[in-house]
Amino acid sequence: MPLPYDLCARVQNAFRARHRYLAVEHSKQNLAIFSILLRAGFLSNITRGTIASPSPFDFQHVSEPQRRIWAELKYRDDRPVLSSMSLISMPSRRVFMDVSEIRRICSGRRAQTIKPLGLGEIAVVKTKSKEHEWLEAREALTLGFTGEVVCRAR
Repeated sequence: MPLPYDLCARVQNAFRARHRYLAVEHSKQNLAIFSILLRAGFLSNITRGTIASPSPFDFQHVSEPQRRIWAELKYRDDRPVLSSMSLISMPSRRVFMDVSEIRRICSGRRAQTIKPLGLGEIAVVKTKSKEHEWLEAREALTLGFTGEVVCRAR
């Protein structure tokens, strides 16, 4: 299973290099994080494809190692919409938060060692729920889910 820090680094580097598309390994985790970034407005589009191209038809007919998720990066006035994507929970130090701590970082206060979310900033939370395994912090707060705060983007 790919680790989230790889995805964070790839997304941040692709925006800094002004790429139009980014292709990452197809996994449930990467697809969930990309869908959260899409809903938050950091990406224009996501689609499944192969190593060669973003083609959903070809995706069905290739083996697992060749499957990719393609994300179209979003720019406004020739400047990247996403300026920074960083990891919060690391393999050496997992950060789990309950509802009250998630509420604190969403409302502008520090929780544990995590700085509060700023204006236009999101945090990705991995919950234990099967239906809603990956959520944005404000969605997790609304639904009352606790979990591991994986990364943040602004």
